[in-house]
Amino acid sequence: MPTITTFLTFDDRAEEAAEFYTSVFDGKITGTTRYPDAGAGTPGALMTATFELNGREFVALNGGPSFTFSQGISLLVSCESQEEVDHYWERLSDGGEEGPCGWLTDKVGVSWQVVPRVLGEMLSDPDRGKAGRVMQAMLQMRKIEIEELQRAYDGVAVG
Repeated sequence: MPTITTFLTFDDRAEEAAEFYTSVFDGKITGTTRYPDAGAGTPGALMTATFELNGREFVALNGGPSFTFSQGISLLVSCESQEEVDHYWERLSDGGEEGPCGWLTDKVGVSWQVVPRVLGEMLSDPDRGKAGRVMQAMLQMRKIEIEELQRAYDGVAVG
């Protein structure tokens, strides 16, 4: 069975990203490579950092200024509680930019979605009225608030 690894290519912030992500999640840097004397990068500068987050492997590469990120791909953090949502939202958005509906861009330019698991359950409820109210509530949020979603789901007026 092939292994699928998330590979993130930065201009020159791979080391910062690996250190940041391993501090936010249960992670560790498992290896680094440096640019050799011959090649595209500055000799001795970090080329790649391999790291694990919650047991999943990632690689960060310093590839030069032609590499940028967009919201077309994001990393999803599925949380069990509001406490987890708050923790990851605060840590990942620090120095970055908060977006709507649980999306943010972190300080090194990677897009994330920080959402409670219960959101998916509510949105997939066969009662389309409940699901619709939850969607409308979510569309008004930046960081997702489970209590507000629950009130919308239950049909309790917000505000």
